[in-house]
Amino acid sequence: MAVCARLCGVGQSRRCRRRQRHNQQDQGSDSDMDEEEEERIVGQRQAGNVGVCGGGPESGVATAGPSDACEYGSGRVNRGSFLDRTSTGPPNPQSLSELPPELLVEIISLLPGTALPNVALVCKKFRQILNTETIWRRRCIEEFGMQQDLRKMEVGGVCSRDLYVKRVNPRVKSGRFMKLLPDYEHMDYRDVYTHLLHPYRHILGLWQPDIGPYGGLLNVVVDGLFIIGWMYLPPHDPRVEDPMRRRPLFRIHMWESNKATVECMYGHKGPHKGDIQTVKKDEFSTKCNQTDHHRMPGGRQEEFRTWLEEEWGRTLEEIFHEHMQELILMKFIYTSQYDNCLTYRRIYLPPTMPTDLLQPGLFKGTYGSHGLEIIMFSFHGTSARATKLTGDPNVPAGQLTLDVDLSRPLVLPDLEHQRNIEELSRLVLGVHEEVQREAEQQAKDSSATARSTAEAACDGASGAEDMEADHGACSDSCQPGPSSSTHPPEAQPFTLPLGVMARNEVYPRTCRKCFYGTGLIAGHGFTSPERTPGLFVLFDEDRFGFIWLELKSFSLYSRLTDHLAHAHAPNMERFEAMLRNMQSWTS
Repeated sequence: MAVCARLCGVGQSRRCRRRQRHNQQDQGSDSDMDEEEEERIVGQRQAGNVGVCGGGPESGVATAGPSDACEYGSGRVNRGSFLDRTSTGPPNPQSLSELPPELLVEIISLLPGTALPNVALVCKKFRQILNTETIWRRRCIEEFGMQQDLRKMEVGGVCSRDLYVKRVNPRVKSGRFMKLLPDYEHMDYRDVYTHLLHPYRHILGLWQPDIGPYGGLLNVVVDGLFIIGWMYLPPHDPRVEDPMRRRPLFRIHMWESNKATVECMYGHKGPHKGDIQTVKKDEFSTKCNQTDHHRMPGGRQEEFRTWLEEEWGRTLEEIFHEHMQELILMKFIYTSQYDNCLTYRRIYLPPTMPTDLLQPGLFKGTYGSHGLEIIMFSFHGTSARATKLTGDPNVPAGQLTLDVDLSRPLVLPDLEHQRNIEELSRLVLGVHEEVQREAEQQAKDSSATARSTAEAACDGASGAEDMEADHGACSDSCQPGPSSSTHPPEAQPFTLPLGVMARNEVYPRTCRKCFYGTGLIAGHGFTSPERTPGLFVLFDEDRFGFIWLELKSFSLYSRLTDHLAHAHAPNMERFEAMLRNMQSWTS
């Protein structure tokens, strides 16, 4: 504040400012510039100001937008008049306040929105400059990705009026819906930033809802003049390579009173009153204030049929497997009890490293009778891990479903031997037994070292160093480096062994690499969990698979390609802490 005050020429007293002017005059008398040169520069500066206001091509002054001084001269009340009165400044400005307003707009618009209230406290001129729409428009675009034209905005992907009309009554004309919309013609970017975007900035990004073992994936985005919470749903089983489906759970928007309104989008009667509360950092909750909007005239049976059609894309009669019917009914009963009153915890996308085998991120995969689920694939040294974002009663969301050892690659035999499940089992189980022996040996060495004397402890430490050196050499030779990404390996033929079940019969017939890994299996209610050996198969940058040997089943995973803003982890430490917290939520 003190620095801004000095730059604006605001001193402690008139005597102080008078002393500053005397010092400036003394410095001016020592200048080598003569009066003729000074008059020439002043004339050029005045001509440049006229060019800016008139939109001339020869103007050399940088502006914040298309003819800002003239644009706002014909704009809102008491905004353009100030800029027009001060469009010319002194030839040698000694402070920020002496700069032309178009330059001040450009400078101030570079500041973050959180700093602008302090700028308004500096002086009256700065406070008037902050009424310029260009400044707030730039903040809305750069900080929140809002579209540039506030008067022509629509919700991206799904038009807001179509969404509302469709959910209320498909026969209602759009003209009737227009009466329900706020009057956006009388809004400006400052109101949107101050009353909508800034207060709810902390809920933007990716979140996982607390829905017991099922979890979920919520993406909160700025969508036109709304902030919308989209629940991401996998495509209908078994079409794993289809795009994700989206369902709006809530939205936040402004009315004419410049007050943000929260609306619940759950149910089949259109938007209704809702509420959002911040529980603590990286956690918030939603509440529906009109849960009767979630009910249907046909009661629970009609609600179940509608939910089944949206969730699975089929009717209960089309699902012949009795066990799958039980799982579906169990999920409906469990999830419908929340009535969109949920708690969400923030999640991040995994960081990317140059040595990663493929781009980490979100994938959707097949899980037998449980259908398609969403996992997060990330790299940790010589290990690649898949963590569930959506889960099931056996292995809930938040658990480590796959753990791949990148230091143990496997070379597949020819196609004839690949079709033999016993041949593949012998190959994978051989590595699995080797891993178990090394783990047991390390446990014995650690126990012996703890009980031994100082000399034995020293010997044990040297042995451990040798073992670590050997392991490091293996890691360097097995883990893909930057060269593997620039020169991808040749594809090798791949086929599933006979007797291995696959939900999707269409899977790639060539693969790049294969590695030993383990998958997590458990009984109903996450009882007796254990890691079972399997084969990780990398097909390409967007697809991989896993053969569960004990279950004799195959899971195919396909990348989620949606653009997810405000979702990247600040660093690897924050991401790993998030993974640990996810496991504690469901354990």
